[in-house]
Amino acid sequence: MSEVRVRFAPSPTGYLHIGGVRTALYSWLWARRNQGTFIMRIEDTDRQRSTDESIQVVLESMRWLGLDWDEGPEVGGDHGPYVQSERLDIYAAYAEKLIESGHAYRCYATKEEIAAAREAHQKSGTKDGFRFQSPWRDRPEPPADPNARHVIRFRAPHEGVTSWVDEVKGKIEILNSTLQDSILLRPDGMPLYNFGCVVDDLTMEVTLVARGDDHMINTAPQIQLYEALGAAVPKFAHMPMVLAPNGEKLSKRHAAVGVLEYRDMGYLPDAVINYLARLGWSHGDQEIFTRQELIEKFSWDRVGTTAGRYDAKKFLHVQAEHLRMLSDEDIARGTVPFLARNDIDVAVDDPVLLKTIPYVKPRAETFIEVAEAVDYFFRNVEFDAKGKRKFLAPAYANNLRRLADVLEAVEPFAKEPLEHAVKAWLEENELSMKLVAQPARVALTGRTKSPGLFEVMEVLGKEKTLTRLRTGAEIAAAAPMHSD
Repeated sequence: MSEVRVRFAPSPTGYLHIGGVRTALYSWLWARRNQGTFIMRIEDTDRQRSTDESIQVVLESMRWLGLDWDEGPEVGGDHGPYVQSERLDIYAAYAEKLIESGHAYRCYATKEEIAAAREAHQKSGTKDGFRFQSPWRDRPEPPADPNARHVIRFRAPHEGVTSWVDEVKGKIEILNSTLQDSILLRPDGMPLYNFGCVVDDLTMEVTLVARGDDHMINTAPQIQLYEALGAAVPKFAHMPMVLAPNGEKLSKRHAAVGVLEYRDMGYLPDAVINYLARLGWSHGDQEIFTRQELIEKFSWDRVGTTAGRYDAKKFLHVQAEHLRMLSDEDIARGTVPFLARNDIDVAVDDPVLLKTIPYVKPRAETFIEVAEAVDYFFRNVEFDAKGKRKFLAPAYANNLRRLADVLEAVEPFAKEPLEHAVKAWLEENELSMKLVAQPARVALTGRTKSPGLFEVMEVLGKEKTLTRLRTGAEIAAAAPMHSD
């Protein structure tokens, strides 16, 4: 069995779209499953839209996801350069080969001539799509000025069919009569997509091309180029698109579509990979996969043929499951950057932070939510307005003071002794827990919801607990009376 060599070839014209990530992911999984080579190639021939900044966004996105590449930018390899704009001499050489073999020709048709031909086609009333018939296809004599501005076109066959057996779609056949003599090189030497793609995949010895099924229109012309060059044709796998919930093309108005947006929302790389893998591929009823499980189980025959629809709630569920699979230490490590966003400087091994994780882990879904759930342990209390008005009211002031006095005598200051002391005090004074618990919770956290009250006290420690309860009592005593 020959080595598996697959590639991901994004155009650096902005952020890395999650649809593109799924394409990269499937190729990466196939390479890793087969101990093959995963190649990163930058297709930057659209010079007006391609930027160095976008290239760095693509590379940063792939690094964050952990989709490492074996050849490509920043890594190197034996088949470079791996940026198309640095390969123009390679494209020129292959174009000359096709001209010499009679499979391509120089076309000197002007823009005006092509426009006139298109207008004539429209006036003819035919329902067939416009295909330019170059007068230079079979013209034996050269132009008056052989250095005149021109493109290089492929001499496409007009008869027969071009076919392939797609790894996802099955057998596909395209009538050659529906294809035209496509441009290979522009006058400035820049290749068009089909030609650059074929030359790159051929010279980089790619064995399988995986991409969205919107590219199926390009496959027959590419196969013809391989055959004209006398080269082996790689396998093709065309995956259905990732659509919005309403079936439209996925865009920013439907969801966060840039990969790094999920990093900034506190998602885990493995959760993103898990969700995108399942958005078009399945393995029985299993929904949650580790990275290693995806590598071991991925295969093209389990990729579906219908478009997957983005589901934000399901995505968040997958994220939450992966968060809970982490150790407390790893959750703390992931939470620290999000605490820093709120000007809370905490070390990843901070003992208070590590104590809080087991209490917030069952309810949090992202690192942002973990950070929000623990921030009151590290900063002054910021009160929820409704909670403060309802529970830091004059009726609760005395109970908060008395509770602080009871807790001051508790040693060790830990959950079970605290709970035992408070329950004994409540029974002795015939008080209900509800008259104390919520006012205490708001005084300690600023919120009406938190982990268990005694867990919060233990993590805060005696000094902070007593200070916050007595401050809460003062606020309650000074609050205006209200009817509710």
